[in-house]
Order: sequence, then C-alpha cells, then structure tokens
Amino acid sequence: MQRIGLTEILLILVLIVLLFGGRKIPELMKGIGQGMKEFKKASKFDPADEDKEVARKE
Repeated sequence: MQRIGLTEILLILVLIVLLFGGRKIPELMKGIGQGMKEFKKASKFDPADEDKEVARKE
C-alpha cells in the first residue's frame, strides 16, 4: 500500500483553495474544529454519570 506523498498533499491543498476560495478556508476549518470538539464531548458522555449527579442534587 502506498503512502500519500508531498506532491499529493500539495495537489489536494490547491484543489481545496480553488474550490472554497482563500477567504472561506478559515471558516471551514473553524467549523471542522467545532464539529470535532462536539464529537469528542459527545463520545465522552456517559448517561450513568449524569444519573449519579442528578441523584446527588436531590
């Protein structure tokens, strides 16, 4: 199996710039970062922990 080389990475980056434009890329990266943050937060969520916390408050 071949690895992705520098040439392929540069080609992908050029295509992204052409498709989205230079001004949209920071917005796009911010959205991706927020999505990843929410995904990590949701994957760490344990309903059992929430039940224990609710029981403590009562």
